[in-house]
Amino acid sequence: MTGASRGIGAACAVALAEAGWDVGLTYAADREACEATAARVVATGRRAAVHRAEARDHADVRAAMDALQDELGPADALVVNAGTTRDGLALRMTAEDWGAPIGVNLDGAFSTIQAVAGGMAERGAGSIVALTSVVGVHGNAGQANYAASKAGIIGLVRSLADELGPSGVRVNAVAPGFIRTRLTDVLPEAQQQQLRDRTALARLGEPEDIAAPVVFLCSERASFVTGTVMMVDGGLNL
Repeated sequence: MTGASRGIGAACAVALAEAGWDVGLTYAADREACEATAARVVATGRRAAVHRAEARDHADVRAAMDALQDELGPADALVVNAGTTRDGLALRMTAEDWGAPIGVNLDGAFSTIQAVAGGMAERGAGSIVALTSVVGVHGNAGQANYAASKAGIIGLVRSLADELGPSGVRVNAVAPGFIRTRLTDVLPEAQQQQLRDRTALARLGEPEDIAAPVVFLCSERASFVTGTVMMVDGGLNL
């Protein structure tokens, strides 16, 4: 489970533990928050392991995945959630601002999946779930870099579903809408209300709303589901 320090990642980690999984967790900067997530996993009676992984560093990601599997055993499921944003108008965007979300969100997803999927294919089973976004489906002004990275994840997931399906490995994506996290909590109330007005269910989602479908896709209940993008957006009207 990458990007497990808080928000959607932490909610997914705890929900997986509650469903009976041991959970390996990665973080980029905030070890304390990731350790707190691990403590919540352990409180359910499951095992947890924590390792740092810089998503833009292919070798670092592979080392973290290997370490987690050494500690907890071969991965039966992988949830790819690590992400970042660098919002701004495209015509004013620096090369660094463009590259940061691509490096973390897309390159990091590829590196993480590549580090784990080979073992799954050899064992003939496994489930990979990558977190994309409604922005990757619809685009969003001021987020060309983020949208491109998340759209890339959709293409990656659908391609890998074809490649890995014959080996018994399923690959899917979950596309959250507007979810209550630290990124939305800092928005002015008027802007949060605009988001609620654009959502059929008239509220922002909670991290747990995303965790439930992630757990489903990891489970055998989704044994005939692969190459799909599950929209979890409350009926977003763009």
